[in-house]
Amino acid sequence: MSDINFNEGFARLEILQKVKDFYKEKSLGKKFIPGETYIPAAGKVVDEDDLSNLIDASLDMWLTSGRYGNEFEKEFPKFLGVKYCSLVNSGSSANLVAVTALTSPKLGERRLKQGDEVITVAAGFPTTVSPIIQNGLIPVFVDVEIGTYNIDSNKVEEAITDKTRAIILAHTLGNPFNLCKIMELSKKHNLWVIEDNCDALGSKYDGKYTGTFGDISTFSFYPAHHITMGEGGAVITSDSKLHNIIRSLRDWGRDCCCPPGSDNLCGKRFTQQHGELPIGYDHKYVYSNLGYNLKVTDMQAALGVSQLKKLPVFIEKRRENYKRIYDGLKQFQEYLILPEPTGKSEPSWFGFILTMKDKTKYDRNSLVKFLEERKVGTRLLFAGNIVKQPLFLENSINYRVSGKLENTDIVMNNTFWIGVWPGIDDEQIEYIISQFKNYFKI
Repeated sequence: MSDINFNEGFARLEILQKVKDFYKEKSLGKKFIPGETYIPAAGKVVDEDDLSNLIDASLDMWLTSGRYGNEFEKEFPKFLGVKYCSLVNSGSSANLVAVTALTSPKLGERRLKQGDEVITVAAGFPTTVSPIIQNGLIPVFVDVEIGTYNIDSNKVEEAITDKTRAIILAHTLGNPFNLCKIMELSKKHNLWVIEDNCDALGSKYDGKYTGTFGDISTFSFYPAHHITMGEGGAVITSDSKLHNIIRSLRDWGRDCCCPPGSDNLCGKRFTQQHGELPIGYDHKYVYSNLGYNLKVTDMQAALGVSQLKKLPVFIEKRRENYKRIYDGLKQFQEYLILPEPTGKSEPSWFGFILTMKDKTKYDRNSLVKFLEERKVGTRLLFAGNIVKQPLFLENSINYRVSGKLENTDIVMNNTFWIGVWPGIDDEQIEYIISQFKNYFKI
């Protein structure tokens, strides 16, 4: 028998307080032990408030996107200074939606069509490139710079042909690419620009957040990224037409703008004519795009809402860790190329990227193995040179290389990165630097 005096609000507060207490107790006693405790190259920083939000959303039992999703989609664009945000289930899905949106017939003559060329780089994460191929477009690979690890902006214009319709680039490990040059070229040649900002949340270029320059930008909230939802991502734009296309693609390709649990926001649900459907066909079941279901759950969004409040602190900690590691490793510049922030930029670093110099007695593989054996986490720059990956060699993929990918091959052979994420403290940084000293025998 239910308690007629049950107070849902009070019960919820009591549950959430116990959840916070539980998390605090559970998190006690974790101590870094040099040489025994693994230092991941990337990771999440969560606390009792994050868990409380997760549980709060679960108590609603609203298992698709809901109130927390709405809150995040309102607050995230405010933080960045843009108009629209659409949450999706991953950064990779965000890239898929962003590229596919540019193929929409609603864009008229500017829509991307099969066979159109898209400028990008081969030294990066596969799902920046995959949507280009999946939409029947042709990736055109331009070489990168060693130091910034972004596209060599001086080589972009020579890659442009009468088939070029878009530029899609990531800000490598949080280091912005040369947005002045890229946006200038996009305007000159009437090209779309998609910023893959998955590794760069909080980075600035010329005083403005990256992800706010292009026509569309994408974000990832995987646990390794600047804030997390567990899985999750976002597509942002300030163009209302693109926003509507993005929403449609995310939500099954439907024409209706009503979110889950809402009906007839336009007031014309049963009064319109669409295609060759009968007049009055339910607008909730009219489809204008070949879409997907890529929404997040409200539990994921709840975690994102909590994490977003801590983002400024996370950004600052990443910058502090970067500086400490840079200061500690600059003594090894005889052997290592240290990262260079792009001019006019303030990176929110995702990782600390290093390249082993040629013609020394050391090599990347031996250093990476040495560090890993001593519990210092490392990562390569993702695909290295994607055209040399099995996915390109074992499939008939249509692509073009502009010039030579000489630096891209250097990245593939000599480059790796270590962590700067906020979970790394000063003691761990000192240990990391000491292991470089041990390797180089200094």
